[in-house]
Amino acid sequence: MQEIERKFLVHSLDFVTEAIQFQKIAQGYLNATPDRTVRIRIKDQKGFITIKGKGDETGTTRFEWEKEIAIHEAEALLKLCEKGAIDKTRYLIPKGKHTFEVDIFEGENKGLIVAEIELSDANETFEKPNWLAEEVTDDEKYYNAYLSKKPFTTW
Repeated sequence: MQEIERKFLVHSLDFVTEAIQFQKIAQGYLNATPDRTVRIRIKDQKGFITIKGKGDETGTTRFEWEKEIAIHEAEALLKLCEKGAIDKTRYLIPKGKHTFEVDIFEGENKGLIVAEIELSDANETFEKPNWLAEEVTDDEKYYNAYLSKKPFTTW
């Protein structure tokens, strides 16, 4: 139940033509503190609850537990979430043996595009596409929980 992930800004929309799938995502937080987050997410027509722990000093590794829940439960729980919903479209882009998840944010975070890649080891190498920009793995302002409280359009 460990997540090892790196985050990058994206400087062009070139990734869109490489995408094999995209998903609409709406999410909110029942709890969003630096030590833990409890997230409710609707991805297309599926509901999920996710608990994440505090990241290590690099921001790369942290505890993550996720469970699929009924869509009607996710819809009801979203109504209980803290102020600051996240709306985005996620594109899945295969590169080598990995898949990048690229999020184009909407609403109060419009204009932000972030790519994530999950790894099996913090030191694992991976193919970097030319549309990747600066790495922001250790910058909490690019975490969805932070964006729900301090949206990108207010920076």
